[in-house]
Amino acid sequence: MNRTQIESFFAILRDANPQPQTELEYTSVFELLAAVLLSAQATDVGVNKATRKLFPVANTPQAILDLGLEGLESYIRTIGLYRSKARHLMEACRILVEQHGGEVPGTREALEALPGVGRKTANVVLNVAFGQPTMAVDTHIFRVSNRTGLARGKTPLAVELQLEKRVPAEYAVDSHHWLILHGRYVCQARKPQCPTCQVSHLCGFKDKTKS
Repeated sequence: MNRTQIESFFAILRDANPQPQTELEYTSVFELLAAVLLSAQATDVGVNKATRKLFPVANTPQAILDLGLEGLESYIRTIGLYRSKARHLMEACRILVEQHGGEVPGTREALEALPGVGRKTANVVLNVAFGQPTMAVDTHIFRVSNRTGLARGKTPLAVELQLEKRVPAEYAVDSHHWLILHGRYVCQARKPQCPTCQVSHLCGFKDKTKS
């Protein structure tokens, strides 16, 4: 895509969804961090089912610590890799309490120092909670970016860096939500919904599906 096409691409997505939101359910920055940490290799739907029971009982770092490891596991055992995620979340909570006064830090360096928090998780928190124009490249964004020609790269980091250069500033903060939702519901992996896609005329995908 050239600059004009990219501008049109995001303008169309914005018009269709002016205020995109994450599908993870949360009411605080810590709940967001915990939900994103738990969502690795899991669906937002599955995480939400677990956190609807967990967060009313424990939704602060200290409250999670007070649950204990086995107590935490009992709430999230329906999520894939729940044992390792429980350990990571417990250790992250300990660091938040001991080093950050129980608050979630707003810098990449501090976030990525937390167990279970990699670049993608940090990007989500920085974007959703702190309004920074970060790009959390998951499988959906990676696929959409490469397939459409928006930003091509062989690794998530390569795509992220390309997107940072190519996405116009006015769309930067919300762009990662638009791309995730577009990949989840329209530009799907097995059968992209090209006939009903609002941006198909801007897309460089040669093997478009037909109605």
